[in-house]
Amino acid sequence: MPHSANLRSNNAFTCHAVRSDKSSAKTDKLINDFCIGTNTFWKTLVIKPVLDYVELQPAGTAGKDPFSKLKAPPELPGISRPVWLTILGSVPTGLVWYGYYKFSVEEELYQYEVQNGKLVTGCGGWGTLLPFVFGILIGGPLQFIGLELGDTIIEFAGIWILLGQVNLYRRVNELCDEIKDEIGLSEPPLHSWWALLPPPLDVVVGLRQVHFLSEYWRIKRGDDYEK
Repeated sequence: MPHSANLRSNNAFTCHAVRSDKSSAKTDKLINDFCIGTNTFWKTLVIKPVLDYVELQPAGTAGKDPFSKLKAPPELPGISRPVWLTILGSVPTGLVWYGYYKFSVEEELYQYEVQNGKLVTGCGGWGTLLPFVFGILIGGPLQFIGLELGDTIIEFAGIWILLGQVNLYRRVNELCDEIKDEIGLSEPPLHSWWALLPPPLDVVVGLRQVHFLSEYWRIKRGDDYEK
């Protein structure tokens, strides 16, 4: 009897584990399809000259000098953009270049997952940035003329880009786990909830994300360390 009870218990545990695995796989597939669909949809709204300029390039297409990296389209493996380069591009442009940085790193991670046959876990450059940009462009004028709909659209745009940042921190942690021995990490470098911190703390942790993502691509590309 004890043996039969143990057997039934083991079978029940195995069945539960199988159901959990199937449920997890289904969820992962739904996320994959949502991310691909979102990126594909927003990409259709972009004019061809812009699409041509930011078309994904093979690693090493851009020059090694800072200016070439700042204006380079996304590459695969991604371009290593250290903190100093990100500050150099962001501060003089009033964070306009940071928007391009955000597009580029999201598109590089998206294409990296697609081309390596992995399930996609982010909405790519177009799917991440354009809902925010369109939300501001549409919501701003509506808010200006006093329509509450404008406030709602802007709030949605802000939530969307914030969730994208939370997800980016999660993905950077996963990438860093692959290279933890090379960079001397014993624990994840980021916490996803850090993306929710108020200014200026969000800037500090954002630069930490920039650093570790840059290190990941540097190692993948075999580039020298840039101080």
